Amino acid sequence: MTTSGKAKLAGVVGWPVAHSLSPRLHGHWLSAHAIDGAYVPLPVKPEDFALAVTALPRMGFAGVNVTVPHKETAFALATELDDAAKATGAVNLLLFHPDGRVEGRNTDAGGLAASLSEELGKGVLSGKTATILGAGGAARAAVLALSTLGVRSIRIVNRDRARAEVLAQQTGLSVFDWSDAAKALDGAHFLLNATSAGMTGHPPLDLKLDSLPITAAVCDVVYNPLDTDLLVAARASGHRTIDGLGMLMHQAVPAFAAFYGETPKVTPALRAELRKALRHG
Repeated sequence: MTTSGKAKLAGVVGWPVAHSLSPRLHGHWLSAHAIDGAYVPLPVKPEDFALAVTALPRMGFAGVNVTVPHKETAFALATELDDAAKATGAVNLLLFHPDGRVEGRNTDAGGLAASLSEELGKGVLSGKTATILGAGGAARAAVLALSTLGVRSIRIVNRDRARAEVLAQQTGLSVFDWSDAAKALDGAHFLLNATSAGMTGHPPLDLKLDSLPITAAVCDVVYNPLDTDLLVAARASGHRTIDGLGMLMHQAVPAFAAFYGETPKVTPALRAELRKALRHG
């Protein structure tokens, strides 16, 4: 649909941001709901992020999604934070209010929890043991998501042990060096990659799944490529796999509702459109 001079404005801020599927995702919903609105990619360098946050509301933006590498800076700049943002130390949604407030939210944790519930069924992970690869913002969101799903024990595997120890101190998790990844996988019911390894343009994920029980499910938050090496290897070994597209779609639902006043649905048609976008670039 076309937009007018009264179109509601929102977007996604990142550096780089050209690879983001968010404009395609929100564009699908704008069309489905016949909303006079626009959602645009905004490439902003790290040193310019604070200035952009000041300028965007003056340009009429209702808010923006925030992606790499700005999530922790967005957390620091927000004048108020929701509980998920406070728990993860990262913000992926900024909302600009008329009175000057800049509200920071984290919808990644809720998006991941919704995706896992949809794919695995509610209660499946309750009381179970999960292993998370990584200790950054995505890993913190994963810890919160898994905790809300009732996971009993969470193991963190990270190359930088000091960073993982900080996360463990905050949440009471167990930490494993990358060289001990096999031990962290042994007996786990669920494995999640919360690193950028395996993403297009990033180094591959070097991990053997030999010690992971065949009954364990494997999830990768990376969605470009959709079939990461981890998921391909897991599928070949007989594991159930979950790609990163579900988390992407579900985390966007509350953002769209806040930007445009309509709560959209995650549908097979949306997934098909995003898969097509990934195939054709």
